[in-house]
Amino acid sequence: MGYGIRVTISGLRACFTRPEMKAERVSYDVITPSAARGILEAVYWKPAIRWHIDRIIVLNEIRFDTFRRNELESKLSYQNARAAFMRGDEVFIDAAQSRQQRATTYLKDVAYTIEAHFEMTDRAGSDDTPEKHYNIALRRLRRGQCFVQPVLGCREFPAVVKLIEGDESPRSFYEDVPERDLGFMLYDLDFSDPEHPQPMFYRAVMRGGIIDVASAREGVVG
Repeated sequence: MGYGIRVTISGLRACFTRPEMKAERVSYDVITPSAARGILEAVYWKPAIRWHIDRIIVLNEIRFDTFRRNELESKLSYQNARAAFMRGDEVFIDAAQSRQQRATTYLKDVAYTIEAHFEMTDRAGSDDTPEKHYNIALRRLRRGQCFVQPVLGCREFPAVVKLIEGDESPRSFYEDVPERDLGFMLYDLDFSDPEHPQPMFYRAVMRGGIIDVASAREGVVG
């Protein structure tokens, strides 16, 4: 049995990009389980534990907006940069030649309650206990500590993470909406083959503002 926590995750902007959109970034309606897990791992991650998202509660109204910005159409790979360094050659991307405009359809003023738990992995050592990691995670959340800045899909969209303790229960904007089908959403990546990770999808249905990820996990498809 894992140790559970509840946190609020909020920010002014978010973009959880749909993988089927190639040229432009278009966000899903809500945060994906993999993005929520990534935020928790930014706060506290160890090889001995694995976070699992149980429920996502959508607190604010789902609203979209769009902007355009200049980006580079290509990027340098680590392998190419390392090979050039070893040869003593210069390597660069000409921004003037590679610049292009891309549109981003993002979410405005997002806030979620995330209910999650962690389980011990086969990489846990003799000193790793659930109680130890649970207390460390709680301490880091209370102090606002993180290994890296948690983000809402893109690095330029920082996330604010706060621990929920006691009986506090923020209300959802959609608590009076019986059901809203959000369609198939990215659940996570399957790293069984590290060289070729495969996306997995689940059917996200919001009932009263709550997406029951734990129940939907059984219907995950590749």
